[in-house]
Amino acid sequence: MQDPYRVVVVEDDLDVAMYTKTVLEKRAGCIVVAVSDPSKVLEAVADFKPDVVITDIEMPGASGLDLISQIRELQPGTPVIVMTAHVSIDYAVTALRNQASEFLTKPVSSADLVAHVTRLGEESRAPRASTARQIVLAIGAHPDDVEIAVGGILAAHRAAGDEVTVLTLSKGTRQGGIRVAWKEGSAAAATIGARLILEDNPEAEIGTPELTVATIKRVVDEVKPTIVYMHSTNDRHQSHRAVHDAGVVSTEQVRMIACYQGSSATVDFHPNRFVTIDGFTDAKLAMLACFAVHDDRPAYLDPDLALATARYWSRYGHGTSCEPLEVLRESLAVS
Repeated sequence: MQDPYRVVVVEDDLDVAMYTKTVLEKRAGCIVVAVSDPSKVLEAVADFKPDVVITDIEMPGASGLDLISQIRELQPGTPVIVMTAHVSIDYAVTALRNQASEFLTKPVSSADLVAHVTRLGEESRAPRASTARQIVLAIGAHPDDVEIAVGGILAAHRAAGDEVTVLTLSKGTRQGGIRVAWKEGSAAAATIGARLILEDNPEAEIGTPELTVATIKRVVDEVKPTIVYMHSTNDRHQSHRAVHDAGVVSTEQVRMIACYQGSSATVDFHPNRFVTIDGFTDAKLAMLACFAVHDDRPAYLDPDLALATARYWSRYGHGTSCEPLEVLRESLAVS
């Protein structure tokens, strides 16, 4: 029988601390130590050696975010869940140094709390948990679709050691055809050390469900991603919507599916996750600079617009620059 997960809860609100402790003990069988004084957290971690740490984000004299690097220095690889009353960022950069494994928005349901703690507890006990890597697949209908939408997120994944593949389904409509599309797309991918798969599907064929599903399914079977980023259905471009529909069908076995804000997204795009890309905006701009080098540059490739958009979305997330996502699926295991 597996030993109970050991959890340290850092929370100055005694009611929240008691709720969290009781839920984890009663519903998940955890052994829980609650710490109300942030100055005593490292001592508790050293003595208790938890599988998971849960911390509030704002406490008198301390921040839960500041504690993360200290906890990881003391006990490398420890999953840290940060709870906040504000909209949270996504776990797409969970392996990045000094970032939380999960951000949960208060009030947190007992089911969500148990699910996150048990999942992270299991991961922390895995033989190679400290070196585990995500396998990321980002799907776009045309060149630069992926880069303008989640270039910062992909750069963050690569910095964390994750494997990143960009699937572009067509050469697009700009001059130069497949040769230029490959040159620009592969240069953008090389900027962050990603892999490019470029398909030469005619624009009309992208809207053919059977063909697009087959193409995406073939790449999914090859790459075996744990995370997929793709177009939102809330988009004016017919091909973008077609790729979304085909992507949903083709990724049924993938644990996490998230849709990005494309250059032609509509006002119906409603993100529920905001991923900080602080430290990766330069990488994103370098990727965008690879496109339309010898052609008229579309307005959405303008670096000032990309930075302003990321700055705008940060009002809902954490840090100064964020990329938004509509998370469609986030399951605990691949079936």
